[in-house]
Amino acid sequence: MSLFIFGLGYSAMHYVTTRAAGKCVAGTVRTRDKAPQIDASHTNVEALVFDTPAIDATIEQRLASATRLLISIPPSDSADLVLAHFAEAIASAPRLERIVYLSTIGVYGDAHGAWIDEDESTEPNSARNRARALAEQQWLTFGEGARKKVTILRLAGIYGPGRNALVNLREGKARRIIKPAHVFNRIHVEDIARAIEAAFGRDAPSGVFNVTDDEPAPPQDVIAYAAGLLGIEPPPEIPFESADLTPMTRSFYSSSKRVSNEKMKEKLGVTLAYPTYRDGLRQLAEDFANKALREMVVGAGPRIS
Repeated sequence: MSLFIFGLGYSAMHYVTTRAAGKCVAGTVRTRDKAPQIDASHTNVEALVFDTPAIDATIEQRLASATRLLISIPPSDSADLVLAHFAEAIASAPRLERIVYLSTIGVYGDAHGAWIDEDESTEPNSARNRARALAEQQWLTFGEGARKKVTILRLAGIYGPGRNALVNLREGKARRIIKPAHVFNRIHVEDIARAIEAAFGRDAPSGVFNVTDDEPAPPQDVIAYAAGLLGIEPPPEIPFESADLTPMTRSFYSSSKRVSNEKMKEKLGVTLAYPTYRDGLRQLAEDFANKALREMVVGAGPRIS
């Protein structure tokens, strides 16, 4: 397997670490200073710069030998950046078997808390998600024309090691904002890796799949549960109407939906490691406690009697 990744970010690097260790991997970063960090921590990964106008010429060479392609970078307002610069190189890649594009359930817009699945029309209510919906269609159309199998994975809110409610509480950044009837799905980064691996399977179907957990929930419930795991009081409730929010955060609260993952389970055969936020947070809390214990033991040093 030769894997090329546009966007060596959080989810993509978890996939590399857990599913492609020892495999031949090349991928892109936005700035040249990030490349040595990835090269040093993952000896099997070659990091190349892709941030217009800085585009490493080696990218096309690596695409020519790739058998799998993962796209994990957002589009611009009007076009997908990868297709804009590398459509011809990808279409002509002789060994390329599968293309997986990481999108977002944000393309559905607001469902007023109702359950929806992949048959629901996309009605994004922000410029960012409209660009995502357009990029999805561009990739599906490209796949048909280039005769490449393209799978779109629509991801829910991502959490995992280093990026979760437990970390936010420890750092004093967690807020318990209350907006009645507001619910959404989450997905642990390990389950994203499982979905990517399943989508790369030789017999996996093309098309669109929701990658979400089993239990959409209000964000304040997640904060309260995480606080309970840490043995602390949750932060005070803040009514949404009076909360000081950035435009991006406020747009997050503009849609409420419950997104089904049944197609992912049935057609891709994905079994979730963390079906609910409680499962994921419990494991993260346990991992953190074990790490702290190991560091305490190491820090104590050898005992001399």
